[in-house]
Amino acid sequence: MADRNEKPIHPQSQVAGIDVGGTFTDLVLFDAANGTVRLAKTPTTLPNQSFGVLNALDAAEADISALDLIVHGTTTTTNAVLERNLCKTGLITTMGFRDVLELGRRTRPQPYGMKGEFRPIIARDLRLEIPERMDASGNVLTALDEEALRAALKVLIDKDCEALVIHFLHAYANPAHELRAREIAANIWPNGNITMGHALLSESREFERGVTAAVNASVQPLLRRYVERLADQLAARGYKHDVLVMNGNGGMVSARHVADEAAKTVMSGPASGVMAAAYTGRRAGIPNLITYDMGGTSTDVALIRNAEPAVSNEIEIEYAMPIHVPMVDVRTVGAGGGSIAKVTAAGLLQVGPESAGASPGPICYGRGGTRPTISDANLILGRLDPGRLNSVPGGMSLDDIKAIFQKELGDRLGLDATGAADAVIRIANARMSDAVRMVSVSLGEDPRDFALFAFGGAGPLHATAIARELGIPKVLAPSRPGITNALGCVVADLRHDFVNTVNQPLAVVDIDAVHALFTHQSAEGRRLIGKEAVAIKEIREICSVDMQFIGQTHLLRVPLPGPKPTIEDLQQRFEEAYFNRFHVELKEIRANLVNVNTSVIGRRAEIDLSLLIDPKGRKQALTDARTGSRRVWFSGWHETPVYWRDHLPGDAVIAGPAIIEQMDTTILIEPGDIARQDHDGNIIITLGGSS
Repeated sequence: MADRNEKPIHPQSQVAGIDVGGTFTDLVLFDAANGTVRLAKTPTTLPNQSFGVLNALDAAEADISALDLIVHGTTTTTNAVLERNLCKTGLITTMGFRDVLELGRRTRPQPYGMKGEFRPIIARDLRLEIPERMDASGNVLTALDEEALRAALKVLIDKDCEALVIHFLHAYANPAHELRAREIAANIWPNGNITMGHALLSESREFERGVTAAVNASVQPLLRRYVERLADQLAARGYKHDVLVMNGNGGMVSARHVADEAAKTVMSGPASGVMAAAYTGRRAGIPNLITYDMGGTSTDVALIRNAEPAVSNEIEIEYAMPIHVPMVDVRTVGAGGGSIAKVTAAGLLQVGPESAGASPGPICYGRGGTRPTISDANLILGRLDPGRLNSVPGGMSLDDIKAIFQKELGDRLGLDATGAADAVIRIANARMSDAVRMVSVSLGEDPRDFALFAFGGAGPLHATAIARELGIPKVLAPSRPGITNALGCVVADLRHDFVNTVNQPLAVVDIDAVHALFTHQSAEGRRLIGKEAVAIKEIREICSVDMQFIGQTHLLRVPLPGPKPTIEDLQQRFEEAYFNRFHVELKEIRANLVNVNTSVIGRRAEIDLSLLIDPKGRKQALTDARTGSRRVWFSGWHETPVYWRDHLPGDAVIAGPAIIEQMDTTILIEPGDIARQDHDGNIIITLGGSS
């Protein structure tokens, strides 16, 4: 449901979206006043990402003092979590429950084998217990021992902890003890880095809630320092407004508040690309998409229904690290342009997950790489321009790269260099096809009902092969695939997600209390959106519940048309959702209402995506956009025309085989496929040439 926002609208004229990746920092700057777009791609400065942000603004020749809005996607928290580069954090919890974070669900890192390794986010000596206890209904069983709390705080301060987690049993049902503990801690703890478990995630399951709070606290100081440093540097250059930071749910929040819920920024980079895909697909009239983002190290896949990305609050970033805040449901497979190919001791060809990364990178980068990668295979097969090798200082020749493929792969597989390169591509495509298949099938969807949205630097090179493998009829390559994440920062809406636990059999649920929860969530979301100094067009709300059959562990998200469902409506919609997902009816088992959820979304004004490719550069005829031809391997060599994308006519239609090159990617059109350009400059490829 949607309504007009009461706040007056002040459109922002110059809006910059900046996404910091592991290798490059990408920028898109829309200037609505003169209808222009500026783009930049600069190296990421890993020790201090803010330098890369400023470098990107300088590369785009942006007048920072004239910018109305900067939206920023950062990998600060994601990298910290994945690399375990976390701040020293202490935990205070209920007596007898210090080991919940370590016991988890008693699963194993590997399903087979005699050993495994697991390191909890907070070490055991920093997890302290104090007397206090609530029951699952929120009744006090043991009063909070305030003196024990003060003593525990002193111990953690003496151990030089930089952040604190207060995580009490059943605080989602009654947060009184956590609130009082925070009040006491605020007068003792040396900084503001204090996380209460219920404040971040007000739902049952102590392990997941505790891990989420622990992740939030352990990255909070890092993110706070980073955004404060960036804001100060931008202000020194004349920027007068808020910096907004992308969250993992596809929304954004002011840098002034983002560190309070730092865990919500984990996976914000992949989320911004998915939001750009949803926006682009909606404008293109293709609202159902499977996104396929292939970079240098990995490939991210997500699903979009009716221009709404699938959002989950049950994502596990890695083994025993569930971060249960709403995030765009992105799945990752270790296959990217830099994935290394090798022949195993058993004589089998393996591609990835080991990657050459950005340094030394693939052989063709000319940075000292000597091991065969997917990018090198594409080069041998003519899909990447061998002429670019001549402009790479210290780069090897094409013959040198072929010789490495022959020695490392071909001789052991009984293939020539071309056959080895083709085998590498086929193996990589099979792995990525499996990832796309699993995302769609695990959500109960048929991939043939979707189009494949291909982006990232390498995505459009492999998209048609993957789509063909899965029976997907169309591929959509956006105007600027290599900077789609930065575009997502520009087009993303304000968004706040809320979850409250009910956890009762549906037969005994107080439906008026459920309606009150929805009302409270809506009011809080509107209040938070009203705090942001950002022009919005309307406010939408998405209501849902999490349900399960009594006795089950996992939850099923059930969408609702509004915030006032009846008991009968909840039962019917849950049964329908369960059947659609699993094709099983369990009418003899009662349903359980676990969580009540509301997403409050402040939709911003439309952005004209056709400006991403300068209209002045377009040619009148397709032949004028052609830059030449070269031999390309498609199960055999084909003389293939090559086009420069920025020069394509607005109504271009290209029959495969063909190559379309541009600043940030290369698009491969296979024999029999037909590519058409739409009004926004997207390339829409129909497989097999069918209409």
